[in-house]
Amino acid sequence: MRLTICLAAAILVNFASSQAGAKGVSPAAKPATFQLKETTWTFTRNGTNIRESIDAKGNFIANAVDGKHIDHGTSVMKGDKACFTSAMTKDGEVCWTTKPVEIGQSMETVSDKGEKLTVSRVAYVPMSMSK
Repeated sequence: MRLTICLAAAILVNFASSQAGAKGVSPAAKPATFQLKETTWTFTRNGTNIRESIDAKGNFIANAVDGKHIDHGTSVMKGDKACFTSAMTKDGEVCWTTKPVEIGQSMETVSDKGEKLTVSRVAYVPMSMSK
């Protein structure tokens, strides 16, 4: 009797999995997530061309292309948004929309405060704070 119940349960699980696959749902598939760590981005903000890098720990540094330090702080992914907290301002956390982009591609992003930017992903360049 136990064998019959176990076999029936196994058949039901197998059937449910095959039905999920037939509907285009893969039980093991996960959507690709946006990767922020170890990336570098360029953008223009308030007339300044900026390069920003995020290291493996989520720390970011933003410098003007001419070398002037603009900002630094921490970043984290929250769902599909990239959230930044500046160590230089009192703005608190500001989150931006994301989508997967490869090196050399650009995307439009909007902050939770309504600011819009076009950012371009470039090859990762580690940055450090000047001493």
